[in-house]
Amino acid sequence: MTKNTVGASEPKRNPGKQQGIQSIEIGGSILRALITIGRPAMLKDIALMSGMPAAKAHRYLVSFQRMGIVNQDLLSARYHLGPFALTIGLSALASLDPIRLASPILDELCDEIGMGVGLAVWGSSGATIVRYVDTGDAISVCLRVGRVLGLHDSATGRCFNAFYNPSAIQPALSAELEKLAGKDKALLSSLEREQKSIINTTRDDGIARASGSHTPGINGLSAPVFDHTGQMVAAITAVGTAGQFEAGAKSTEAAKVLAASTKLSSLLGYGSSEPS
Repeated sequence: MTKNTVGASEPKRNPGKQQGIQSIEIGGSILRALITIGRPAMLKDIALMSGMPAAKAHRYLVSFQRMGIVNQDLLSARYHLGPFALTIGLSALASLDPIRLASPILDELCDEIGMGVGLAVWGSSGATIVRYVDTGDAISVCLRVGRVLGLHDSATGRCFNAFYNPSAIQPALSAELEKLAGKDKALLSSLEREQKSIINTTRDDGIARASGSHTPGINGLSAPVFDHTGQMVAAITAVGTAGQFEAGAKSTEAAKVLAASTKLSSLLGYGSSEPS
């Protein structure tokens, strides 16, 4: 009986809605206001954007100053994010893992377009597939994990050619083209001109394409992923048979691959420094 009485008196817990500290959540609106404004701001503007009286906002700002999250310029009296806010941001950015963050995005993209999709990063051997979502068809071998893709003829390689750090790409691309051309100088010049044209087109389109150039009968689309510094860190690639989809820059599949790469870039902090 004692056990039943105790059990009945315990409050029911709702795992979907946990209790928090309201004052911290209110203070968070101050920080969001500073981020949204994007420049040193007056107290009245911060209060207006955070939806609270100036006196109340000021009390929060005083506490944030003591913590180093916010600083105030003595001459202009404007507030801006402080050194501890920078430390928090850098720590968060350092913990971001493109491969981990990409997994649900790749799964969703695979379901949407019905094609195999993969994530590639630049490794010691070149553009390397590190994550692949298989549709179960026969072309899954094209993007198997660990495969290094050619720079000159694959969609993934062309994506890195166009958007990745040139100091890393150029030696690898030159070596690849020289191997293809052998001793034929005329062929080497032709391949170099072709690559320049492909790079320019890829940059204009924002997405790389390969229509059976890497694997006969297989088309590919590949879009770049950028981090918070604006540097390309990965590529999202989709492959399918030539009859399954057309590797056009304006196709529905291209738009969805681009949307996936944009989403992952956003999670990695790309564009986060710009005011909303």
